[in-house]
Amino acid sequence: MAIMEISVVPVGTGSPSVSRFVADCVKILEEKRIKYEVTSMGTEVEGEVGELLRLAEEMHCAPFTKGAQRVVTTIKIDDRRDKKLKMEEKKEAVRKRLSEMAAGR
Repeated sequence: MAIMEISVVPVGTGSPSVSRFVADCVKILEEKRIKYEVTSMGTEVEGEVGELLRLAEEMHCAPFTKGAQRVVTTIKIDDRRDKKLKMEEKKEAVRKRLSEMAAGR
């Protein structure tokens, strides 16, 4: 299991707002029942690497179908082989470290 962060930014839409394009990309994830989390700067998705790359391509192409003339997509993939990665577990690990630091350990 891997985690991908993806940011799809349409260019040449005539508007600085991209929320309608982001919503189209998130709809792809919902239709496929993929675990995801939208953040202010991108969307995190859990899955197998091949599946994530196929999703990235589909999400990248979505703005073109809505009139975008250019799309810039950035992806980061965290693929850990010694154990399954989960978004919530990664965040919990950081919260635990912060708690330990606050307790003076």
